[in-house]
Amino acid sequence: MNNTPGIVHFSLSGFRSIANYRVIISFFTLLCYCLILIVNVSLILTIILHKNLHDPMCIILCNLCINGLYGTSAFYPRFISDILSDRHVISYKGCLLQIYVIYSYAMLDYSVLALMAYDRYVAICRPLEYHSVMSLQKTAVLVCLAWIVPLCCEATVIGLTSSLKLCGSHIHKLYCENWSIVKLACGSTKSNDIVGLVLISFYFAVALCIAFSYVQLVKSALKSKEGRRKFIQTCLPHLFCLLNVTTTLLFDHMYSRYGSTSVPENLKNFMSVQFLLVPPVLNPIIYGVILTKIRNRMVHLIVTAYQRLKLKSNV
Repeated sequence: MNNTPGIVHFSLSGFRSIANYRVIISFFTLLCYCLILIVNVSLILTIILHKNLHDPMCIILCNLCINGLYGTSAFYPRFISDILSDRHVISYKGCLLQIYVIYSYAMLDYSVLALMAYDRYVAICRPLEYHSVMSLQKTAVLVCLAWIVPLCCEATVIGLTSSLKLCGSHIHKLYCENWSIVKLACGSTKSNDIVGLVLISFYFAVALCIAFSYVQLVKSALKSKEGRRKFIQTCLPHLFCLLNVTTTLLFDHMYSRYGSTSVPENLKNFMSVQFLLVPPVLNPIIYGVILTKIRNRMVHLIVTAYQRLKLKSNV
């Protein structure tokens, strides 16, 4: 790593505006993190434990929930610790690790949702080919690619960021963010800018592919009553999740690069944590409530667990 030798840690200045509410915020943050753990783990266990849910759609959904746990683990425990502390500092290596996990999670979320859009496109527009195109083996390969590509992309970003010489150590957010470190660079950041634009262009192309698939889905769904039923049951929850993730990531990206200094710090903080707060909670809830087969299995799992606990308490 080629950063300035004197910089061994970064200070996070986003905590200044919430210092007077640290107890309340830490309580609700812990509550939110517990909710994220419960809803995601419940959905993952439901899919794993029931063989009739081992279809491509549920396997992809399971990976969406696993990714939610992966990404939030880099933010919530650290945030709760920082907010209860008087010193809001993070080591250089710890900062890069946090950036890697949080932003690979963001790219992974979009990759998995893109894969889900492809699955729905094949299921509704090419139903006779579905079992051959989306076999379990091919689904496993696609899921692996959905993980490998974002992880490798973010590794490239972190490699370029770690080579920068820095002239400052203050990050104006609640957590480490790549663009905030790039702004602290003393020299040229052209390589970082080029890679950033390539990644933005790539995921913009992914978004266009998703939009194209939905145009085809709507056309196909309008042709029959069965098509409309499938679209409402399986595509609407995906569309909600997709809009949810896109909106929150767009807020974070636009603010990081073009955010005005006149914006109140509390609003900045809220905008910067949306993609770590809203999607991990809503994604499993939306699918758990709307998809009947998952909802029924989750209810069965909860009732069974409750009955077992009741039997143990009566013994």
